[in-house]
Amino acid sequence: MKALVWEGPRLMNMRDVAEPEPEPDEVLIKVAYSGICGSELGGYLGENTLRVPPLVMGHEFSGEIAELGSQAARHKPNLAVGQRVTVNPLVHCGWCRACLAGRFNLCQNREILGIHRPGSFADFIKAPAAMVYPLPDHLSLEHAALAEPVGCAVRAVKLAGCTAMDRLLITGLGPIGLLTLQVAKTFGITKIFATDTDPDRREIGAEFGIRVVDPRAEDVVSLIKSETNGEGVDAAIDAVGAMATRKECLEAVARGGQVIFVGLHEEESAIQSNLVIRSEINIQGSFAYTPLDFEAGLVWLLAGHLRIDPWLLKAPLAEGGACFERLLSKPGPVAKILLHA
Repeated sequence: MKALVWEGPRLMNMRDVAEPEPEPDEVLIKVAYSGICGSELGGYLGENTLRVPPLVMGHEFSGEIAELGSQAARHKPNLAVGQRVTVNPLVHCGWCRACLAGRFNLCQNREILGIHRPGSFADFIKAPAAMVYPLPDHLSLEHAALAEPVGCAVRAVKLAGCTAMDRLLITGLGPIGLLTLQVAKTFGITKIFATDTDPDRREIGAEFGIRVVDPRAEDVVSLIKSETNGEGVDAAIDAVGAMATRKECLEAVARGGQVIFVGLHEEESAIQSNLVIRSEINIQGSFAYTPLDFEAGLVWLLAGHLRIDPWLLKAPLAEGGACFERLLSKPGPVAKILLHA
């Protein structure tokens, strides 16, 4: 089969590779659409320690079941060949302490499709049957490929603990930031600030009726303090992962506030430790999602709560390398790129 293989920093090529053969508890899926994740951009540059070349990336995807392993029905009896599906790509063991506590995303033995196992930038991918979700007819395969990043957004907003009366800052309006914004509004949060250095993404964010700030042109912290009686926001979610955005969140949040780090751009950042201590700021990492978060994201997609179509770009898998380069330079009014065969 054909696959887009990452072979080193800024080096991706279409290759002929062996078609995967599903294990008894697995399902073989013909990939329809596969989204490019922001964390994969770091991998593409060689800056993500989890990804090692040569690697077939891709973990946000949808498709059709091509083959069922002999024991697949034991794990999920409602699966059938030809069925339209999406997949939770975070594979957990189910028996470590984290799994037994329901924190499957922190599984000691976790593996992620497209990182530890071959991913969806290919004609076919195999996945554990237990992680496969059949789709109703009214959900498009394009939208189904967004279930994974929506699950990430759901978890970040849940960890922020905001109520409808709280004030929230989101730094970065890339795919996760934009989806986090919409999930927060679905939670009932109305006072939302967002930042982004890209004018096209600021324009996208403004369409949701929130205050969007260019951090290069305005002092974000001063602006937020002036509009919150000097207090700051109740919670801040950093969807970038740069030292500047992490610092911004810590300075913009109120005393006793919650800061969620979800962006993975930089491996390490200096933080204002004394400010954190004196203001009793809570810093929480947000990694991926639990199965319930993933399912909640899928339910919201089914209900039509999230809007991304105007900023969704589809491109052939063979143009994947060029799409990565576009996202790293000037993507334009694009929130997500979906690759297809």
